[in-house]
Amino acid sequence: MLKLSLHPNLIECGTDEAGRGCLAGPVTAAAVILPSDFKNETLTDSKQLSERKREILKPIIETQAIAYAFTHIMMGEINEINILNASILGMHRSIESLIRSLSRKHTYPQHILVDGNTFKPFNDIPHTCVVKGDSKYLPIAAASIIAKTERDHFMMRIHEEYPMYNWAKNKGYPTKEHREAIRKYGITKYHRTSFRLLPEQYELDFKQ
Repeated sequence: MLKLSLHPNLIECGTDEAGRGCLAGPVTAAAVILPSDFKNETLTDSKQLSERKREILKPIIETQAIAYAFTHIMMGEINEINILNASILGMHRSIESLIRSLSRKHTYPQHILVDGNTFKPFNDIPHTCVVKGDSKYLPIAAASIIAKTERDHFMMRIHEEYPMYNWAKNKGYPTKEHREAIRKYGITKYHRTSFRLLPEQYELDFKQ
């Protein structure tokens, strides 16, 4: 059973990202504050749930959360600042957006629960990094669901533009099918050129 909070006396915000290991598309981060009476026995790490369950949980989280926000960090920024910094930047922007959406100052996050082992301080709000936090704390799990579903929806949209890469299925991850399509068709404006797109990494044609 996942815990609702690390510090029950504080208003906690959970944050997580999705798509860090992908070859194409954005890295997407989310931040969520859940109410103190929130309960859901299904909610856990988005990677452990089917797409159907994630899509069922998404509106539940959006309806019941005190606040939530998500951010796409696009390929250009990923290439410029690297994927780790892009992931943290996405979390920061999501928290910032979440705070802007709050109308009552006393609901502002007093502590941030971060999935993983690396984070940079956000303003003066204390934070705790939790390895595999999305399978330990509900606010992080909720953020993982929002980040994953919003990124998947983005990949579904750009699949219509470049169907030969089958992003509707692989979501930009380095599957054998995706890499074969890169070999055959070259790369697109959605590919992360700073990544090792192919094992041999020979020169790739850029597909407009």
